[in-house]
Amino acid sequence: MKANVNKDACIGCGLCESICPAVFAMKDSVAEVIADPVPQEAESACKEAGESCPVGAITINV
Repeated sequence: MKANVNKDACIGCGLCESICPAVFAMKDSVAEVIADPVPQEAESACKEAGESCPVGAITINV
């Protein structure tokens, strides 16, 4: 599984990082993916982070 953050759409709320810190981190006020591919044990939290993004800036590819 891979996660991607559209940096142009990201508003820097930090929700993804709080839900799944194993995959997302804040850098320069936008989220970035720090684990590629997503570790198997973080897949559920990663999906939740993607679904929770208020602006839909996260895409998950299985």
